[in-house]
Amino acid sequence: MHILLIEDDLDLGRALQSALKVEGLTSEWLRRAVDAPATVDANTIDCVLLDLTLPDGSGFDLLARWRAQGQQVPVIVITARSAVEDRLAGLDGGADDFVIKPFATAELLSRIRAVLRRSARQASERWVLGELVIEPRRHAVQRGDVALDLSPREFQLLLELAREPGVVVSKSVLSQRLDPLGEPMDFAAIEVHVSNLRRKIGAELIRTVRGVGYLLQS
Repeated sequence: MHILLIEDDLDLGRALQSALKVEGLTSEWLRRAVDAPATVDANTIDCVLLDLTLPDGSGFDLLARWRAQGQQVPVIVITARSAVEDRLAGLDGGADDFVIKPFATAELLSRIRAVLRRSARQASERWVLGELVIEPRRHAVQRGDVALDLSPREFQLLLELAREPGVVVSKSVLSQRLDPLGEPMDFAAIEVHVSNLRRKIGAELIRTVRGVGYLLQS
């Protein structure tokens, strides 16, 4: 996997490149908008980590240019901007995820894995996980031959767990992803949604890892 990092902060850039290397990911680090490629080739770049505030331009402009060209390489925005308006602009502009500085490196790596998995699935409209069949575009789920009636929040929770089946997704990550444009969701609310989802899809399919989070049995 090859990551394109566009970040002008020297300390953060070095730290991220080291963390990516430990994970077995190769990376290219650029510090200016002018050095960014005109297009991002999915055959050579698997994910872009994009700072919004660059010394010679805006990451928003780069993102807009790539998406206008039809480039679908996953882009994770990393920025110190925390205003809802900025997050809306990033997500509406085509960002796949939005991470606010300062952030834990482990969380960023988890989000990279998630968007890579999601990107790989985009070629298919059906996610088949054992007896579960999920169709994200139709907001439809079935187990075996039975269609399941999930609330929008339950469906969103299932998608987040299904992006990395067999991998623990922490409550802190879920709290951010389930409401990315507002305040992180309360852990108690997450537990309620998980309980309701278990009741509908089968309790044995979602395992609790005590003190960490949940995983979907693959």
